[in-house]
Amino acid sequence: MKTLIIGAAVFAGSTAAAGQSWVGKASYYGYHGRTASGGQVGALTAAHRSLPFGSRARVTNLGNGRSVVVTINDRGPFVRGRVIDVSVHAAQSLGFRSAGVARVKVERVSAGD
Repeated sequence: MKTLIIGAAVFAGSTAAAGQSWVGKASYYGYHGRTASGGQVGALTAAHRSLPFGSRARVTNLGNGRSVVVTINDRGPFVRGRVIDVSVHAAQSLGFRSAGVARVKVERVSAGD
């Protein structure tokens, strides 16, 4: 009986994860080192605290309605109130590169590796 309950809890958690979303601040980064996944910062990549590497998320700038889909390949941000760090190119596409920070909605659109 315990195994069945644990299995159901794991299944329910993974199903709910597909529709996860966050609202908060986004910032951008453009360093040229390796990311936590071992890759590089790319044109449309991002850092998120909990989404699996390789998963994709739609980031929407709530100030202007622009959105892009990014691939998660790093961990962060580590600043209170921020929900995602995006690449320079993604920040440019979202229209907040000059401002540095924007209020965004992040929605998980696909599972990772």
